[in-house]
Amino acid sequence: MSDCLFCKIIKGEIPSEKVYEDENTLAFRDIKPQAPTHVLVIPRDHYASVHEVPSERMELISEVFAAVKQVVAREKLTVEGYRLVINFGSNAGQLVDHIHVHVLGGRAMQWPPG
Repeated sequence: MSDCLFCKIIKGEIPSEKVYEDENTLAFRDIKPQAPTHVLVIPRDHYASVHEVPSERMELISEVFAAVKQVVAREKLTVEGYRLVINFGSNAGQLVDHIHVHVLGGRAMQWPPG
């Protein structure tokens, strides 16, 4: 999708601070971090939400979570813990219509969120 912010980051049209990338995913630091560590993990293929991913392409979700595993290891979040957040829709706070997982860490998290 040509006007998607994350697609532009994937194409290199918008700079980002990359944390991890492979052939299927990209992880980069959030420009408005909500925790000392705040990384977004996205698939390179554009889907606004998990509901748009065709059944024959659901391995994309596994690819994203494999990248999350790499990010939490590289960011050394496995000892103290971290939070994963996936927002779907405006009521949930999704600002960019491209599947993305927020990896938050480096501080104590509150519950309930939001």
